[in-house]
Amino acid sequence: MSARYHLRYQLAPGPHTERRAHELASFCARSGVDEVVLLLAAEEFHPGHPTPDEEDAWYDTAATASAILRAAGLDVSLNPWVTTGHADRGRRDRLGFAPMVGPDGTTATAQASFACPVWRTWLTSHYGRFAELGFRVLWLEDDFRYHNHAPLTWGGGFEPLMLERFARAAGEPVTRERLVAAVTAPGPPHPWRALLQRVWCTAQSEVASLVAEAVEKHSEGRSRLGLMSSVPGTHSVEGRDWTDLFERLSIGGEAVQRPHFAPYGDAPGTTLSSCVWLLEEQRSLRPAHIRSEPEIENWPHTVWSKSDTQTWSELVAAQLSGADALLLNLHPTYTGDAGRHPRIAELLRRSRPALDLAAERAATALGTAGVCLVLRPDTAAHTRTARAGALGDLAVDATPGADFLLRYGVPVTAEDAPVRALFGRTAHAVSDADVQQLLHEGLLLDGTAACILAQRGFAELLGVEISEVIDREAAGPYPYAYERTGDGTLLSVNVQPALARLRPLDGTAVLSTVHTPDGGPWGAARTLRTNAVGGRVAVLAATAPALLPYDDEGQRLLHALVRALEGPHPSLPLVTGGPHLVPHLLRTPGGRHLAIANGSADPARPRIALPHLAPAPATARLLTPLSPPAPASLTPDGTHLTLAADLPHRGWLLLDLP
Repeated sequence: MSARYHLRYQLAPGPHTERRAHELASFCARSGVDEVVLLLAAEEFHPGHPTPDEEDAWYDTAATASAILRAAGLDVSLNPWVTTGHADRGRRDRLGFAPMVGPDGTTATAQASFACPVWRTWLTSHYGRFAELGFRVLWLEDDFRYHNHAPLTWGGGFEPLMLERFARAAGEPVTRERLVAAVTAPGPPHPWRALLQRVWCTAQSEVASLVAEAVEKHSEGRSRLGLMSSVPGTHSVEGRDWTDLFERLSIGGEAVQRPHFAPYGDAPGTTLSSCVWLLEEQRSLRPAHIRSEPEIENWPHTVWSKSDTQTWSELVAAQLSGADALLLNLHPTYTGDAGRHPRIAELLRRSRPALDLAAERAATALGTAGVCLVLRPDTAAHTRTARAGALGDLAVDATPGADFLLRYGVPVTAEDAPVRALFGRTAHAVSDADVQQLLHEGLLLDGTAACILAQRGFAELLGVEISEVIDREAAGPYPYAYERTGDGTLLSVNVQPALARLRPLDGTAVLSTVHTPDGGPWGAARTLRTNAVGGRVAVLAATAPALLPYDDEGQRLLHALVRALEGPHPSLPLVTGGPHLVPHLLRTPGGRHLAIANGSADPARPRIALPHLAPAPATARLLTPLSPPAPASLTPDGTHLTLAADLPHRGWLLLDLP
């Protein structure tokens, strides 16, 4: 299996369309690009939702360009720039759409409400017309959402038309102010929160169905729809039903997702942990028949925004996730002439060997393995807030918990596994029956999740009582400062925003304790319990584990906890040998594929701890950025394998394990 390049590119209307389309086709041939995704009225060429005359010009351009690109042997898709609209940025509505309104009453000037019938008619007509050109995929941009619509403080969904829909569902009139106060009120969620999410979800699903019907009709079944999505935790606030939405978008039983996973600009190598996790999290939300085409975006343009080394490492991460294609947003949206950017062609050519190898390995995978991060897509419907009025407080992001594990060399998965981790307010969304199941095997809890479960009556099975979670600013004149292990090792908890005050029950092992600056005892820091139902439960006092200072001792403690939680049948490879060595573990019919990325700027020699005697792997490959894969040698030493060469910054090590 080979990697597929799908190049996102804009050809604006004008007298040079044919020449630029031919030049683009030539660029694709030199770069190994398989498909061009034509941007339509994007960024610098976006005056607002296109008027009829503007749409005519873009239609003619798309028709001319797609014919030339197909004649050159390329597949072609279309990416209209907006659905509801990304952001006002000084633009004004010109088509009579009902605008989005934010929770504080701010009204958009160029962004439309999902409930607006004029906008719905325009959108279905717009997509239906372009579908006649037979594109492989017509994409719905990631503005197909309620959140993130500047200058609205959170997003839309509080406009009069939507409030009317909510009032019909609630059976009574309701004001925006009253609705916002209810859905964000501290304490147990108000019934209106779930009702508003259902109203929002229904409005969005109706639009998805209308667009799919139009595209299927006007393309005569040739085209498919693609959905660009954002961070799952924020979509949870909207009440998004992923399965239903993909079903409504499907044509001929097929649809495509562009999962968001990587930063748009230069970022530290440590962000590879978030990349690995976001791809895995969205894989778990996506029905098996939905294709994945992650986007690698350098915004606003080229290597000046993001280094080729970073781009390459993110391409590898995406391909290892099982991507069906790589959606490349590497050129300036205003460039016109593809030949002006030979460095991008060189980047793609030099990346190809590593990506083809990653694609070949991912194609054999049955799934992922690691510590299971417990997820619930509907967490926002169940979570508690600390203040009223802040809709964004309903978002619960699993990424920091994944960062904590991955950067310490512990593989993670969204699939069920013998060891699970339940962090933060996600615990509000886990039913009592599911909690009972979690407590029968290995379970790692942070202070927030442990406190929630203890308050629900599970303290005995956790092995700790939790009197309170204490905010840093309210910790008193002698706040918590450091953690001490039994052998006297010190670790910092000085920047934790809050700690749970743990009181271990009889029979619970205390692995470390929290102390104040003067050395006084504050509470337990890490505990381990084998409970009455045979489960193994570890509790951290930390409420934000990802904000604990990373160090060798912290890694040692975490690895020991994971091994203890695995119980009598440990199986996970755990990685040391340098900071921020990020593992990715695939299950295959013949064993496991392990990939390790170096998120540090310093070279490292990964050391892999296995539960049993470590034979030398049958195959191992070293992926150095922008270089062909090279054979790698690992030295077995008891239950460890150590790479015999340096793994460079953002490089990847690929090896097979039993």
